[in-house]
Amino acid sequence: MTAPEERIKLNDASYNNSWGSFFIRFDNLGDPNMKYFGTDGIRGKVGEKPINPQFVLRLGWAIGHVFRREDRHARVLIGKDTRLSGYILESALQAGLAAAGADITLLGPMPTPAIAYLTRTFSMDVGVVISASHNPYMDNGIKLFSTAGIKLDDNLERAIEKQLAKEIQMVASPDLGRAARIMDARGRYIEFCKSTIPRELDISGFKLVLDCANGATYSIAPRVFSELGMRVKVINREPDGININHNCGSTHPATILAATRREKAALGIAFDGDGDRVIMCDAKGHIVDGDIITYILARYMRDTGMLKGEVVGTIMSNYGLERSLNELGIKMKRVPVGDRYIISELIEKETGNLGGESSGHVVCTRHTTTGDGMVAALQTLAALKHYGVSLQQMTRAAGLIPVERADFASSHPKRLAQSEAMRSAIRRWQSEMGEEGRILVRPSGTEPLLRMMVETTNTRLRTGIIADLKKVAAKANARL
Repeated sequence: MTAPEERIKLNDASYNNSWGSFFIRFDNLGDPNMKYFGTDGIRGKVGEKPINPQFVLRLGWAIGHVFRREDRHARVLIGKDTRLSGYILESALQAGLAAAGADITLLGPMPTPAIAYLTRTFSMDVGVVISASHNPYMDNGIKLFSTAGIKLDDNLERAIEKQLAKEIQMVASPDLGRAARIMDARGRYIEFCKSTIPRELDISGFKLVLDCANGATYSIAPRVFSELGMRVKVINREPDGININHNCGSTHPATILAATRREKAALGIAFDGDGDRVIMCDAKGHIVDGDIITYILARYMRDTGMLKGEVVGTIMSNYGLERSLNELGIKMKRVPVGDRYIISELIEKETGNLGGESSGHVVCTRHTTTGDGMVAALQTLAALKHYGVSLQQMTRAAGLIPVERADFASSHPKRLAQSEAMRSAIRRWQSEMGEEGRILVRPSGTEPLLRMMVETTNTRLRTGIIADLKKVAAKANARL
């Protein structure tokens, strides 16, 4: 075991060294030939196509048709988060699947990674998640997992879209699908999460705050952490169908910061509505995002012999993460934004066994096949126990570069990102910064937003560039 803080060589170095080459990237996310599937399934406003009962009924039939088997009915697992609209969409999806002759197993509210795990362990043909993840309750969506617990590849999504263009044709009455429920699903997933901690490592004793975002982790996360011997204060665990992600969870870190200070806890852990993201904070009120968590896990896994290959990040990953990993002798590979690209790189291309996004998607393929907020948090606690240091000390070691972010609402974020006005502004500012910073502007893959990021130690430049890019975006958007 590596010794405590003095052996870790916490990195308090300044960022005056050359950062090397930086890039401007306009990410054209998703397959432009697909009408409904984006980077994370199908998502939209409830009541508007495609997130309405009529479309989801057809979607269920299309999924059932694509996964149809000649020797038996297709077996489909369905779970959801806590949105009120989940009841309607679940019923419509179930009807469509049954009409195609698929047998359905219902889980009720469960975290997305739990559905991926159970799809694999029950050998289902496909797993379906009804969730819009970190979006507000007015949105909802459909995510699909293969029998291996991995998000569907583009070929299968294209096949489903092809069936969506056809009229529903029900199978004969004797061949209609049936539905059942798994009553012990939560217990199975809780035991799985606990099993990811090595038996010889006692992580009990932490005093922590959990923010369940009034979402799918509300009944599971408190049990996982308390059963492992931690003193747990839980907030935002009373979902009412419309309070999911509302001023809470990983997308509103101020809530977990305030609660952690109030409770005088060692750290805070905040999940998003479907539990595939996690953001943490230390006792001093510093946010620990997915980049820092990825650094902590990479270091821990390297020092314990568990790390394989390269760590996979995205174009949004902080340059400080890449530099700190390089100092540890760990290479980092960047892919487009979206955990599906990280998963593809780790599992299909076998690049390594750890990847993460700053947003809190952390994928550790030693344990999971998708981003799992609870597993990532548990591995972070294991790392802190292994080194005998606080979360604040490990955060300093990550050496991240200060970053400023902003979102701009637009009905045409891709066109806005590629507009000449935006490109010109980025070229101008990038020229002024030279190698002292990085600018990234891209359309969101899940919301009608243009995301802007400026990464530099120069505070004046960070705030000035973001302010200017927002003005440019507003003018360019008005002309679209």
